[in-house]
This record gives sequence, C-alpha cells and structure tokens, in this order.
Amino acid sequence: MNELHHEFQLRRDFLPRADEDEWPGAEPAALPVDSPPDLQKPLPPRPLVVDLDGTLVRSDLLIETVFSELSRRPHSIVDFIRSLSAGKACLKHRLSQPADFDPAILPYDAEVLNVIKAAREEGRSVYLASATHERLVCAVADHLGLFTGWFATNETMNCVAEVKAAELVAAFGEGGFDYIGNDPADLPVWRHAAKSYAIRTSAAVARELSRQCDNVEHLSHDRPTWRIWTRSLRVHQYVKNGLVFIPLLTNQLFDLHSLANAGLALVAFSLCASGVYLLNDLVDLQDDRRHKTKCRRPLACGEIPLSHALLAIPILLFLSFTVAAVVSPVFVLVLAGYFALTTAYSFFLKRKMILDVVALASLYTTRVIGGAAAVSVWPSPWLLAFMMSWFLSLALVKRYTELISRRAAHLPDSKSRDYRKADIGMVGALAAGSGMNALTLFALYAASDSAQDIYTRPAMLWLAGPILACWIARILMLAHRGQMHDDPVVFAIKDKVSLVTLGVAGVLVIAAM
Repeated sequence: MNELHHEFQLRRDFLPRADEDEWPGAEPAALPVDSPPDLQKPLPPRPLVVDLDGTLVRSDLLIETVFSELSRRPHSIVDFIRSLSAGKACLKHRLSQPADFDPAILPYDAEVLNVIKAAREEGRSVYLASATHERLVCAVADHLGLFTGWFATNETMNCVAEVKAAELVAAFGEGGFDYIGNDPADLPVWRHAAKSYAIRTSAAVARELSRQCDNVEHLSHDRPTWRIWTRSLRVHQYVKNGLVFIPLLTNQLFDLHSLANAGLALVAFSLCASGVYLLNDLVDLQDDRRHKTKCRRPLACGEIPLSHALLAIPILLFLSFTVAAVVSPVFVLVLAGYFALTTAYSFFLKRKMILDVVALASLYTTRVIGGAAAVSVWPSPWLLAFMMSWFLSLALVKRYTELISRRAAHLPDSKSRDYRKADIGMVGALAAGSGMNALTLFALYAASDSAQDIYTRPAMLWLAGPILACWIARILMLAHRGQMHDDPVVFAIKDKVSLVTLGVAGVLVIAAM
C-alpha cells in the first residue's frame, strides 16, 4: 500500500497547481508594457476530467466488487459492515483487490471515449477522477492508456462530491477544467467546472445542473427500455413456472378456485424468479462478460444500471410473497424454500460439482410441490421422482453443453464451475442415465395401481413413454454435436420439433384421464 500511495503522490505532484503562473485560474504574471507580444506564453488548454462509475464505465465498481466478494465468501458481509462503520473509504479499501477484476471487459461508454479522444487530439490533458478506490482506478487508467493522471479514493479519503471538487479546484483552479459526470454526487464538481458534460442523468439532476451551470452539454446515450427489462427479468423463462399446473392436471382439479390459485402460484414464482435472476446476474457479472452469449445480458453490458437492479430485487420479492400470501400459508413456505434454495445456488451451490445440477433439478421439482400446495393436494411420490430425474438430466445436459462449447473454443477450464473439460464423457453419461431413469419411473407409474385409480384410460400413458424417450435422446445427440442452446429448457421452448413432440406427449396424458 505504501508503494501505491507513493505512486499516487507522484502522479499528483506532476499536476499543475492553481497558484502556478501558467495555469488558468491564476493571476497571470505581470509583463512590461513594452514587452513584445511573442514573449507572452499562451495559456495551455483546459484539461478534461472524467468520472468513472456510470460515466466512462456503464457500471458501478463498488457494487461489482461487493457481489464479487460475496459470491466467493458470503460470510464476508460481516466484514463489510465492520468496514463501513469506519467510513465508506475504509469499505472501498477492503474491496479494492477483487479476485476477478479485469478492466479489459468492463462496459466502456463509446460516447465518453469519443469525447476523451477528441480532447487528446486537441492537445488537452485528460484526467480520471473517481470515488472508486485508487487500485481499481489505476488499473482502468493503465488499461486504456488515455489519461495524464487520476484522482481516486484511498484508505482514508472518499473522493466523492465536495471532496472531489476540492481536489480538482486545488489542482486546476476554479473554472480551470471541464468535467464529465452522471449523478447527483457530481453536482458539486460541475459547479466549479468551466464546461459541464452530462450523460445518463436523471431528470432531477439535469434540471439542477441546468440551473447552476451555464455551459452544459448532454451526451447522447440509450436509456433502458421495457424490452431490455424484459430480457433482464427473463420473462421468456416464465414458461418453466407452468409446472405449477401439473398437480392440478394429474389430480383433475378443474374448478375455478383451483385454477385461480394455480394461476396466482405461477405469478408468485415468476416474480420471485425474476428477482433471483437479477441477483444471480449481479453475482455473475465478470463470468457473464467473458461468455460468448451471456455478455449481452443487460447488467453485464451496462444497459441497465446496477443500482436499478438492486432496487428492483426487493420490490419483486415483496410482490411475489404478497401474491403467495393470497394463495395459502403452505404455499408461502414452499415459495420461501424455493427462494432460499435458488439464493444458495447463486452464492454457493453453482460452484460445487454435482450439487449444482441436483439443486437445479430440485428447483424445478419445487415448482411442482408449490403447485400442489396451491391447490391443497399431496404431490404424488411417483410424479416428484419422475420430475427430479427428468430435470436432473436436463441440468446435466446444460453442463455438458457448456463443457463442449469451452472445448470447441479452446478455452481453459472455468474457474466458476467445478467441472473440467476432461469430465465431458462422464457428464454426458450421467445425463443419459438420468434421462433413462426418468423414463423407467414413468413406465412403472403407468403400470402402478395409482395410475389405474386416477386415469380412466391408463394404457394411453404407455404411448407417451416412447415419445419422451425420442425427445431426450435427440436433446443428448444435439448437445453432443455442439448444437444445443446454453439452456436446454429454453431450447425446448423455441425448437419446433421439441414443441410438437412434447405437445403430443401432453395430449396423450390428457387423453388418458
């Protein structure tokens, strides 16, 4: 830390001070009246100062580093609280060495980069000024190679708002610099700038900026639309929550009350799942940015501010449990178990071999249990066993596909998963075995006394078995060829052959009733 602080001081020492004769904002040195004009030195152009979080980078590095740490050490939340009690600068210092921080994959704003490059072409100095810790700011500045120097938070000083403004005025003088920022904390800095650039400001901040500054330029940017939020909330994944209707169908409960409760259960699971999807994306930011398709997720690429996602999570969870309370207390308990399991998956289980796929299969099965709780029936052990084996197979196919993709792209083993490329054969075998086990359970159920009691034509179930066998075999073959989507369930939703195959199997099950 001493060496880094020394480097920071050296960078600051090279900055011209406001009391130096040649810097704007200072009184110019008096020249003799008869001095030739060519002896007067021209003033250097004003430097451009750029904010980092939300401006140069469409993200918030404090939020990123918090979730990066929590994803590996969830119990470190205690350390965060202890550090925060000593001040925000202390917390940022505690988070200043994330294990997976890579400035090369951050979502940089193209418009801000264009302004920086234009300033450099004009011969202007460009400085990075951020409330982020100096270690991270230094890494970003070194990666881009566009900055003359930087200002940042250290262990004792939080370089934000009035503190940042004072630092810049001390270095460049009142009105001696231009500044690009984005949020309310930048208002005190804009107040001392000669020209204010703003990007991604709220309406309230834009109004206040226009009131206090005359020379303002708003840079163009894209705002998150409802379509972007739809992608981030994974609305297309809501079809998975249709599993809550299975107990209603298998028990042939088609009264209005049961249908309404099952519908509310679907809504509750969907809202809860969306909240957890946002949480999971916050945890996986660095991994998603390195992925060939997940890098386009709205949080990973900066289309949605991380602070907005943090605000949306509790709102979605509150709405979810409010809807669940309307259904029944038992359903609330099931939904709470689902939330606990999926949160444990996001922070811990997803990095544990085999436990991760068992957790995924359990989450699908929990939806069926939730559907049973919603219509007040006891779920069939046959149904739960079949669902667990069936979705365990699909979860293993998901991991199998990821390993196939990494091998094809010549990528090293993932650090966020406990699987190796050498495991491809075994993972594929486990996926096939689990799928065949699910079909065996389906056949045993079709021949059981339980099926004879519930279905009027149980023999129709035997026709559905071979269709399901063809479907799971096709999924495995496509995964082996590298033609499978990252998520086989999403693939099934979009694949016409899968829709027809599973639709026919569903019709046969209904015909058996």
